[in-house]
Amino acid sequence: MAKDWMGKIRRGAKKPPKVILRRLSAEIKAEAERFLSPIRANRFNELSLLKETGASSLELLWSYLGSRTYPGVHLPIDCDAYEGMCPGDSQRIIKLANDAQLHQVDLLGSGAISLGERIDWFKDYKSGFSWAPAYFRNIDYNNPERPSDVKFSWELSRMQWLIPAGQAYLLTGGERYALNVREVLESWIEENPYAESVNWACTMEVALRILTFTWFFHVFHKSEAWREPAFRFKFLRSLYLHADFTQRNLESSDINGNHFTADAAGLVFAGLFWGECAAAKRWLKLGWEILCDELPRQVHPDGVDFEASVAYHRLVQELFFLPALYREGCGLPVPESYKERVVAMARFTAAYSRRDGSVPLWGDADDARALPLGGQSINDHRYLLGIIGSAWNVTELRQLFSGPLSEVFWLLGEESAAALPCDAASAAHPSRSFPDGGFFVMRNPQDHVFIDCGPLGLAGRGGHGHNDCLSFEAVLGGEHLVSDCGSYLYTASYQERNAFRSTSYHNTPQIDGQEVNRFIRWDYLWNLHNDALPLLRRWRPGAEYDLLQGGHTGYQRLTSPVTPVRTLMLDHHLHALLVRDEFEGGGRHAVGVPLHLSPSVTATGRGAPPACFPGKRLPSPLG
Repeated sequence: MAKDWMGKIRRGAKKPPKVILRRLSAEIKAEAERFLSPIRANRFNELSLLKETGASSLELLWSYLGSRTYPGVHLPIDCDAYEGMCPGDSQRIIKLANDAQLHQVDLLGSGAISLGERIDWFKDYKSGFSWAPAYFRNIDYNNPERPSDVKFSWELSRMQWLIPAGQAYLLTGGERYALNVREVLESWIEENPYAESVNWACTMEVALRILTFTWFFHVFHKSEAWREPAFRFKFLRSLYLHADFTQRNLESSDINGNHFTADAAGLVFAGLFWGECAAAKRWLKLGWEILCDELPRQVHPDGVDFEASVAYHRLVQELFFLPALYREGCGLPVPESYKERVVAMARFTAAYSRRDGSVPLWGDADDARALPLGGQSINDHRYLLGIIGSAWNVTELRQLFSGPLSEVFWLLGEESAAALPCDAASAAHPSRSFPDGGFFVMRNPQDHVFIDCGPLGLAGRGGHGHNDCLSFEAVLGGEHLVSDCGSYLYTASYQERNAFRSTSYHNTPQIDGQEVNRFIRWDYLWNLHNDALPLLRRWRPGAEYDLLQGGHTGYQRLTSPVTPVRTLMLDHHLHALLVRDEFEGGGRHAVGVPLHLSPSVTATGRGAPPACFPGKRLPSPLG
């Protein structure tokens, strides 16, 4: 697909002058890197590595790095003791480790896929399309004419599917797991030279590999399979160049999101991993400054990530928390204001997490994790309460935690996992409002209603947010009845991408078939017009019922403007939800009110619904 140069110019002209100058400077440097990066990488030999790190030999460097502090368990584990704390999880780990040896993966909902004896690191195994090796800025990975999904190749190259092999090594001591990881890493390093493949085309992917690679090092650095000096050099060289690339290709803009946060997290991990050398200090300083600056920009005071996606809220929470945990482990300070904002993120996670551990399918999702160590379901975010509550001794989060202990065990150790409650299902989860982020949760032990009355994602740009203002999900009487449609895929189908973020795919009123927020262009997959400004009129939680009333400005642009106003009332005793829609304005309009039911629910007609709950009068939202 030809680049939209005119569109880029028009959008760029609207940005502040300092942003334009910064972007021009970055483009000039990036073009220079096209010629400089292969020279720099080719010249970076063992002597270069030793000079940059101040080590006198590769063996001493390896030993020094292995002695440094690192978050997470990376010493041998008693398998029986682990089974006692996390029943059945060692079998899960060993099965996945054995699958990894056979090059069998299940990524992004692909189902079981065999990668073959020789892994094609540039291939989307779902569509069969493969990107030819080239300088990363020359690679077109976003093309509507083909159904390829670059995220499969990227997810494969994050190497997170190999983490169970490291855990199996710690549980069993089996050298075959260390050898398997080494062989896979050697294959990737040889076929993905610095900046020369699709797996360098997104800096976030490079940064996330830093987290995985450093974890592998601390797990396997004493193994027999990793003793060969030639491999040790190749591995450390690649890890060093990952940090170098990340610093040179930061994904910064006037409004930054999870990509920039991931870049910074990778730099912090690289800086703390490499220690006291000049480059490490530079990476650590830059990465930590970015995280401290971006946390209050990207996360509202009430703890909601501004990208308006539950799945990305989880990812960003990890990206802000893990570098802070690593810093503290190395004896470096973390400001209290930083901790408080991350704890606020965990409180939001506690509120949106349902009794069974599932979460609303809100906004975009690609199953992204920063360093996945646990065995819980991909849509179970409760472990965040355990790791943040335990690491920073937050009693509230520890008491609200429930679910599997594996993530806490692997990140913080056996003692922290053992100190958490086995089941906090009886813990009181009150209804909560998050007015800055625009989310409201009505709940009791049997009901959970998640409502969006908030702004468009990414500070009004769209990002990973959808056309879902006034939409909701509902669990009533323990049954999941009303569901969001979630996010199907990104670049593999522009048509489906736009459908799943459209108004009709959400449980919110639609007027005249128009979008709540207009699409800018069919191929602008992460941008929307910021039409629907939320209008919160009433939020009243209570012992008898919770009530919310809100509207938005999305249809004020119509010739005859209309303001949709939705009132939702959850009766805590009847376990019933009343939804009333009113439309303020004039003229004749076609009104549609989509309602997407959970896949397990079948609707049958039973006549007209009652105007209000049996024996109850709907409270006035105004008094």
